[in-house]
This record gives sequence, C-alpha cells and structure tokens, in this order.
Amino acid sequence: MLSTEALAFGFPARRIGSDVTLTVARGETLAVLGGNGAGKTTLLRTLLGLLPEQGGLVAVDGIPVRDMRATERARHLAYVPQQHAPPFAFTVAEAVMMGRAARVGAFARPGAADRAAVDAALARLGIASIASRAVTEISGGERQLMLIARALAQDAATLILDEPTASLDFGNQGKVMNEIRALAKSGHGVLFTTHDPNHALRAADRAFLLRDGTRIADGPVAAVLNREQLEALYQTSVERLTDHTSGAVAFLPG
Repeated sequence: MLSTEALAFGFPARRIGSDVTLTVARGETLAVLGGNGAGKTTLLRTLLGLLPEQGGLVAVDGIPVRDMRATERARHLAYVPQQHAPPFAFTVAEAVMMGRAARVGAFARPGAADRAAVDAALARLGIASIASRAVTEISGGERQLMLIARALAQDAATLILDEPTASLDFGNQGKVMNEIRALAKSGHGVLFTTHDPNHALRAADRAFLLRDGTRIADGPVAAVLNREQLEALYQTSVERLTDHTSGAVAFLPG
C-alpha cells in the first residue's frame, strides 16, 4: 500500500502543499482532481521519491520511500508522466523494454520473461502494430499509450499516472479508463490525476480534491463528486446531468 501522512511537498524555495494524507491500496483506484497549478504533478513527484518530502512521510507497505534505493522504488511504483519528448529514436518496443530495467541486472541482457512482458503490455494497449516504429515518429496519443505500456511492463504493484488521457482522442481515452479499472481488478493500486470529474466517476473508487496544494475533500467518488464540491474546487459553476434510465451521472462546466 502506498500511503502518506501529513505530507508537505514542493521545491526548496517554495512549498506547494501541506498536510496531505492519503492511501492507495492494492485493488483500488484513487483519482486526484484539481485545476492547473493545484500541485498535482509536484505531489506525484514527491510520492515517487523524485522530490524530497518537506514534512511528513511517504511510505510503501510502511517503508519510507526516502529510504529505498531507486531500483527498489521502481519495483513498487511505476510512473506515467503527463508529457514526454523522446530525445532518441528508440523503437516503441525498446522504449517499453526500459520499464524492465529494475528487474534486469546491471550488466545483464533482457531475457525471455522480459520480452514476454513487453509483448504482453504492447498487446494489452493495442499498440503491438507499432512496436518497430521509432518513438520520434509516432503521434502524441500513441506515445502516451507507449508510456502506459512501459509502466505495465515494469510490473510494479502501484501505478501512478499524471493525466494519462491528456493527449488521447475520445476512443483511446475510453481504452485507458477501461485499462485503469482492469489494473485495479488484477490487484494493482492505481493513482491518477485528471481535470475531468467524469473520468474519476468512471474509473476511480475514491477521489481526492486538491486546490492550492491543500485537500478540500476526499472519499468515495459518489460522495465526493457533487456539484458543490466541484464548484469549490474549480471556482466555476458546474452542471450535473443525470440519465434517468441508467442513473449515470456526468458533470459539465456551467
């Protein structure tokens, strides 16, 4: 389980947020929602140990992340960044294989199990057909799917995704939301950030609302995601739509 206790986070010259306590257990999905500049990405980088805590604690199964070696963190936590500009023309398969780095010895070559993990991740995201293409020559949406495949190949217990649908078209957004639910059902813990409360309604068990680095609400999505909370979060009017046949709910900016 990934957990924080009274976490303060930010940069050496500027604190972004404080007093953040959350948990992500195996088999559940947590959506972190907030507007631009709310501190979502900085929070994720602190959870991953890429930025030091400014107070409080980040832990995996009770072990402080700050005490883990980088390879040990990578076996527990996989990260899908919001944007990625590849500097070299690796093939898609090679880029996904990089997710196996923590499971391959420093001077060892990837083996059959590593290649099988890469093939399975590419197939699961529906991008096996572009495995041999250079990452510099694929679309932004394909690149985002590749990054998710790399995280899957890493075989970490918890996946942390920063706005995973930001570069995707409508159909691929649905594919990623379905995959997030499937990952949780298969025993992974999943934390993702999003601007869209409808994505949280579809794919998350719980929601954590972050504004100016501060928690304003958290709990089950059905309880937390309502018009009043979302208007407080985004500082704008919100319209709630309900399908009276299915009971499905959606939110739109007013």
